[in-house]
Amino acid sequence: MSKVFCLCGRICSGKSTYARRLRDENSAAILSVDEITLALFGQHAGSKHDMYVERAERYLYDKSLELISTGINVVLDWGFWQRNERDYARKFYSDHGIEMEFYYINIDDELWHSRIEKRNADVLAGKTSAYYIDENLAKKFVALFQPPEADESNIRIIS
Repeated sequence: MSKVFCLCGRICSGKSTYARRLRDENSAAILSVDEITLALFGQHAGSKHDMYVERAERYLYDKSLELISTGINVVLDWGFWQRNERDYARKFYSDHGIEMEFYYINIDDELWHSRIEKRNADVLAGKTSAYYIDENLAKKFVALFQPPEADESNIRIIS
């Protein structure tokens, strides 16, 4: 039976890099909310960004079931920043009899800030289509992110 790997961590923590590692090690397909929203809207989703993200997540949950039914492992690369999102994923896959686990990419603030600076430089240089993270956006992400708690199941911490 195929398996789902969910990546949890702040923006710019290394989730997408780790997703590629899991893909290679497990012959998996990566499903990324950022990939979809950036391809469709670029940096310009504006006030509708959160709505687009929700829609993309719903679509990718359904797409993951399709892939799993054909025997393909799946990596969900979208952060799972809040506990209710992680609990939803656990219940969703449990209700479908699908094995899943979380990987929490945990990095210190110094490394996080240096990765944001590098990403922003790459965005400005046209080397990546990732989101540009200004100070206000970084503060928003810090306020939203809830690190996994000790009582959460199926979480591996990657430092």
